[in-house]
Amino acid sequence: MDTQDKFDCLLLKNQLCFPLYACSREVVKLYKPFLDGIGLTYTQYITMMVMWERKRLNVKEAGRMLRLDSGTLTPVLKKLEEKGLITRRRSEKDERNLIIEITPEGEALKERAADIPERLAACVSLDEEEAKQLYRLLYKLMGQLEG
Repeated sequence: MDTQDKFDCLLLKNQLCFPLYACSREVVKLYKPFLDGIGLTYTQYITMMVMWERKRLNVKEAGRMLRLDSGTLTPVLKKLEEKGLITRRRSEKDERNLIIEITPEGEALKERAADIPERLAACVSLDEEEAKQLYRLLYKLMGQLEG
């Protein structure tokens, strides 16, 4: 094996991680103008998606769903609480559990956010089958990477 072949694995173009990283950043950038319109960052938006779905859950559960550690999630939750979109309180049954719950204002924001996925999809030129295939592959990869 010549030296070049030995180091081909280190070429940026040969990395799976790089296009995942770059696409993730670009997709989040595409969301920005839509999310600015409803006053959320991307991380706040995905957190609100969990809240719209679940209404009430503990922080650990939200972190698992979002794949965010508490150091990342805690400031997001504080900001959403400051905006009046959620409440945070200790569980009466177990004070170690922090419960987050959507507020009426948080629930009302759902209406303003409802068209964001469709608006974003219009910015990406994947047909329906390609989008489904990408979704399946990414979730397959995420499942394999979960520890």
